[in-house]
Amino acid sequence: MSPQKSYAPPPREERRGLLIVNTGNGKGKTTAALGMLLRSAGHDLKVGMFQFIKSLGSVTNGEHVAAARLGITITPLGDGFTWLSENIAEDRALAEQGWKTCRAAITSGEYDVIILDELTYPLTFGWLDIDAVIQELQDRPAGTHIIATGRNAPQQLIDAADLATEMHMVKHPFREKGIGAQAGIEL
Repeated sequence: MSPQKSYAPPPREERRGLLIVNTGNGKGKTTAALGMLLRSAGHDLKVGMFQFIKSLGSVTNGEHVAAARLGITITPLGDGFTWLSENIAEDRALAEQGWKTCRAAITSGEYDVIILDELTYPLTFGWLDIDAVIQELQDRPAGTHIIATGRNAPQQLIDAADLATEMHMVKHPFREKGIGAQAGIEL
């Protein structure tokens, strides 16, 4: 028996697009965004996800495989964990190029939901002009939802958000028991 739709989203011009921020030092920021990706796809909304830190050369995580099965592309824009890099100019250029890609996706009007995973890092590190980014997020096409994730979201981004959630770590298996990242949980 296939599930029945109990709710159909209104046409784009009748929707109130939200800016959602998932931040904090706890696990779950990207996971929550992926939950919205899944929920949106279930309502036949067009979803795009762009990851500022993850690189094309990195290990393909479970979310990439699952999203591809749903016909959703997750676009890595980074070069791995760039905050460990010693070449800040290269990191800034990579973030700027990534933002250019995201800006084109946002302004295209093609997407109903756009996830900007790890956007807070290039904002916090000053690699992107926060005021310009926020203005472009606010100027998005009507009915477009934007979800931004990452630790240490700048206050300006939180203030601009319609919904901001801070994940707070209470307990973590690595800190408590030395248990590393596991497939299906973190990867």
